[in-house]
Amino acid sequence: MQVKEWPTDDPVKMYEIYLRLERGLSKNTVEAYVSDLDKLFRFVAVEGRSVREVTYADLQQFVAQLYDAGISARSQARIISGIRSFYRYLVLEGYLQSDPTQLLESPKIGRRLPEVLAVGEIDRILASIDVSTPSGRRNRAMIEVLYSCGLRVSELTSLRYPDVHFDEGYIRVLGKGNKERLVPISRTALNEIRNYLPDRLAIASANGFEDILFVNPHGRSLSRVMVFKIVKEYAALAGITKTISPHTFRHSFATHLLEGGANLRGIQMMLGHETITATEIYTHLDRKALRREIIEHHPRNISWRREHGE
Repeated sequence: MQVKEWPTDDPVKMYEIYLRLERGLSKNTVEAYVSDLDKLFRFVAVEGRSVREVTYADLQQFVAQLYDAGISARSQARIISGIRSFYRYLVLEGYLQSDPTQLLESPKIGRRLPEVLAVGEIDRILASIDVSTPSGRRNRAMIEVLYSCGLRVSELTSLRYPDVHFDEGYIRVLGKGNKERLVPISRTALNEIRNYLPDRLAIASANGFEDILFVNPHGRSLSRVMVFKIVKEYAALAGITKTISPHTFRHSFATHLLEGGANLRGIQMMLGHETITATEIYTHLDRKALRREIIEHHPRNISWRREHGE
């Protein structure tokens, strides 16, 4: 392969554009990649080397320095992953003939199992909410949506009420990298949204927040920190001693579906994981089939059918 001339533009800036446009990564993820690269560049600068002169031996010394500095195995693995991605990009674009990271190994790390709530614990949290107040109705709807749809907290706070399709039983979600997906929503969650909607419509929206579903009294979307505090408050009221966050409901969503027999690939699609892009070609699952999976196996829908004799 013929190697191109080294770009006159900053290769890191070019890499940032590639990550955002070609790989669709979020701003925060891209910034983390670049920050990790900077650690390597500062290290090799001391050795008098440039980005394109980095060798496998340099990388080994760099990883050894991370270890000596007390950087955790998980953080080491993340840094190495970012460096690998950068050099693969340079090879892909033809600026380097060989990838110095090809033989670089990541430290072995144990996989942390996320905290998961039992269905009964989720019910206790929901039961602890005082729905006689507008904020209580909003919070109950929020937590029910988090659990029934497995949303990230950023997806919850940016959810617009025109994107809630009551008749079809879907919500349209804007996920990582501004990628949209349709997620089935239980009738329990839809009912909680219906209960909250009059309160929402009574709040004057701030500019730019007119369609946002879950807002504060000033008509602005809730911050992630605020949602975290709300979840922690109700977990404490319910006597839940586990360490939980809004993301715990997402983990619980996936775990309960899997335990109920739902298709793993379908769950991945509902969660909006990037890795599902590669598997979509092989799954042949259409949206109707996915909806049937979620409706059949989610505890909320099972309990609804029991209560209503369906």
